[in-house]
Amino acid sequence: MTRRPQGAHLPDAYAESTAPLPAPELTEAECRRCGTYIAGLDGRYACGVCGWVNDHSEGHRRLPRADEDPDRPPQGRRRPRQWPSPPPQGPAEGADGGA
Repeated sequence: MTRRPQGAHLPDAYAESTAPLPAPELTEAECRRCGTYIAGLDGRYACGVCGWVNDHSEGHRRLPRADEDPDRPPQGRRRPRQWPSPPPQGPAEGADGGA
């Protein structure tokens, strides 16, 4: 894979796009590393067997921007912090007195 030079800037062809994006298309292919039959959305794949992932630029359509996400919280609000769940409460080890 060749990397783009750091100073390179691509023109933003979608800067003024306000039309809603069409629903993603389910696509299927073989994993390039292990050959497993995999499915993805719009030509973007991740193999659950070997961990191979294709580059996002190989997809069939552009990815939506954050402001196009219908589930995005209103500006100025952050999502609530998710605290880790407490450990499961089970019988204490050695509760039988070691008998």
